[in-house]
Amino acid sequence: MRPPTPTGTGTSKRHGLAPRSRRSPSCPVQQVLERLSSLRQHQQDGRRSPHEPLLVLLALGRLATTGTSALPWSEAESQLADLLQEFGPTSKTGRAQSAAYPFTRLRSDGVWTLDRDVPMDTVSPLREGVTGRLEASLEAALRDRPELLSQAARGLVESHFLGTVAPDVLVAVGTDPDLLEGRSVSGSPDQRRRSGTWPAAVIAAWDRQCAFCGFDGAAGGAVVGIEAAHVRSFKLGGPDDLDNGLALCSLHHKLFDRGMLGLDDDLAVVVSQRFSARTPQGRTVYDLARPTAATGHSPAGRAARAWHREQVFQGMALAS
Repeated sequence: MRPPTPTGTGTSKRHGLAPRSRRSPSCPVQQVLERLSSLRQHQQDGRRSPHEPLLVLLALGRLATTGTSALPWSEAESQLADLLQEFGPTSKTGRAQSAAYPFTRLRSDGVWTLDRDVPMDTVSPLREGVTGRLEASLEAALRDRPELLSQAARGLVESHFLGTVAPDVLVAVGTDPDLLEGRSVSGSPDQRRRSGTWPAAVIAAWDRQCAFCGFDGAAGGAVVGIEAAHVRSFKLGGPDDLDNGLALCSLHHKLFDRGMLGLDDDLAVVVSQRFSARTPQGRTVYDLARPTAATGHSPAGRAARAWHREQVFQGMALAS
């Protein structure tokens, strides 16, 4: 389904080749947040269309990772189409066409520019080497203040996606999902920066399934209910390395972080004696006391496992 055609007459205004108003190069904080929060979601007959927010989130992820939001259409065509397929409503529109809508139309919101004049919604001119990026003053403000970039990404994802889906969106665009807890990927100059690519790498290394129970839920090409867990907490010195990561389902991630589950020297799952459950479903946790279900290309390192046992795991392990 096609989003509604932007209003306006005249080529330059229609294509968004110039800002709607003269903006200060400093682009104050409140102005940055207002410009991004004002992105509209086109709706027809109540159908959600998060095309523009997804494009901006993808650009923000690139800016945080590479220092530039520049996104060639040769990359955006597949990356944005994948995001729309996973996090947008079901559509009969072709993949390239779905991606072309926000890539060309976002110019009308004054936050996106293309390096050449192309018609709205048309794929073929984009394939001639067109690159898009955030508007210059907006990008400069976000680059100069990484905490503002984090705040903008958090505001967008919280405004346009359900809370249970928002972390998955952030991982997909290469941004730290802990932004949703108010933690910035780059706070003070001395604060370590978390890797935006680490969660996806860990999940892939564990064959996209829970290391403890083997749960491998997916919707299309995206995992559902599978998360990347630090063995040694990042906040307490744990690195964003594959040998400090486990892919865990949401339930077992929570139990691992609460110290109800752990790993022994042989990579077998152990259950804390402090854990209890009444129902048959709850008592299935006891059945986890066995070698990890998923093989993993890079199993959790010995040092990280020892740290978790000493600092997180609660009490003694039940006999297996």
